[in-house]
Amino acid sequence: MRYFLHMAYNGRNYYGWQVQPDRPTVQELMENCLSALFREKIAVTGAGRTDTGVHAADFYAHFDTETPLLEDKRQWLHRINAFLPEDIAVYDILPVRPEAHARFDALSRTYRYRVHTTKQPFSAEYSYRLYFQPDFEAMNRCAALLGKYRDFTSFSKAHTQTKTNNCVISHAEWNEDESGWFFEITADRFLRNMVRAIVGTLLEVGRGKLDEEGFCRLIEAKDRCQAGTSVPAHALSLVRITYPDEIFLP
Repeated sequence: MRYFLHMAYNGRNYYGWQVQPDRPTVQELMENCLSALFREKIAVTGAGRTDTGVHAADFYAHFDTETPLLEDKRQWLHRINAFLPEDIAVYDILPVRPEAHARFDALSRTYRYRVHTTKQPFSAEYSYRLYFQPDFEAMNRCAALLGKYRDFTSFSKAHTQTKTNNCVISHAEWNEDESGWFFEITADRFLRNMVRAIVGTLLEVGRGKLDEEGFCRLIEAKDRCQAGTSVPAHALSLVRITYPDEIFLP
């Protein structure tokens, strides 16, 4: 049987999702956990690779096992969560079709980046302190332009193994809540470092150093050196992934 894990993790102590030599990652911990509990070698495939220090409030991963899980799912969830450290949680185990894939079947992913402009002792761990007051209206005018483009090479980490830098962005907007301001962006896929580079560039707009015309020019240049500096990872979270209903079994 193939199953999806619905999970979340605090990325502060990890070098991202994907396994890396001699560095702690979420994928490695999940594979060690399931392999030990099921007493078989388990490979876990995630919905994507989050960067070092990035969090995931809504994450999915798939794995195959011969161990029957559904009749005693609550007990298995208890065992898995007891094995994992406090900064990783599994919410559900979902049976899916044999060909279902946590990464390739995802329809969209949504990231959220938080900032605050005043000293906030309880926000610092998950929000980026700005020492200036940005022009959020100007930033939103530029954010709305992202949907016009498909090639986001200017916001991608160089020398990656991706075959294309094309993405379809369906939503990108700054909003405010009781905790401060946050940038939320939804796309069918994201490039490495893409969200943090977009936020860093929009903050240049917010400082008055870049206008809408310049923002479009740097995207069209397809050159990472044209865009702004990437903002720190600790304020970025993957907050939503959507899938087609038909991949899940009743």
